[in-house]
Amino acid sequence: MAEETTKSGIALVTGANKGIGREVAAQLAEQGFTVLVGARDAALGAAAADEISAAGGDAQFVRLDVTDDDSVRIAADFIGERFGRLDVLVNNAGISGGIDTLIPSTANPDSVRAVFDTNVFGVIRVTNAVLPWLLRSTAPRIVNLSSSVGSLSIMGDPAGPFANVPASAGYAPSKTALNAITVQYAKELRKDNVLVNAADPGRCDTDLIRGVGFPSPRTAAEGATVAVRLATLGPDGPTGGIFSETGSVPW
Repeated sequence: MAEETTKSGIALVTGANKGIGREVAAQLAEQGFTVLVGARDAALGAAAADEISAAGGDAQFVRLDVTDDDSVRIAADFIGERFGRLDVLVNNAGISGGIDTLIPSTANPDSVRAVFDTNVFGVIRVTNAVLPWLLRSTAPRIVNLSSSVGSLSIMGDPAGPFANVPASAGYAPSKTALNAITVQYAKELRKDNVLVNAADPGRCDTDLIRGVGFPSPRTAAEGATVAVRLATLGPDGPTGGIFSETGSVPW
């Protein structure tokens, strides 16, 4: 990847009270960002922000439910009133919906819709709400937390790494859609010098992965590093791609 830009500014991370989001927030704070810890749960979000601040970072809790229009609007208004700009948006909030309940042939459409509401529509909702403040930044970056399970070529390979992962109408397709949305935002915002990419953190030891019983060889902190790299890209960095720790992930 390209050289990193100046490591300072204002960053919003959604779903940042635990797991990869919490580690992304902590790592950005370590690099000099003022980090807004977005979370639905006020107690958990405030605790995460306090922990990051106690470690020497500058972190503030912002109540943010990515599925709620009012919550998103209030958070965006706060960012505008308090800071007047936003330099980095990391759309991390996501849910699995439960693998066993979303087998395609038996999936409840309402359950699938709930996954998409967080993983896809939540990203659109938050991005559009804070975009006016991102456009005031001199180096705006958007990072969407995706997954290689959203890769059609990888998931469609009967001998691939996910051959034994149950088929799902929810989580994997939501990440495929998120990858597509990432490309479209990158296409639209290229003229505004906004770099928009998706990050594949790999299988990390988080509540989401533990909940579906997958082996987790990586820590959440390790998984967060690719998102942080994409959040701090220099002006010649890529846009419209999905990247893991080792490089581009195939569509």
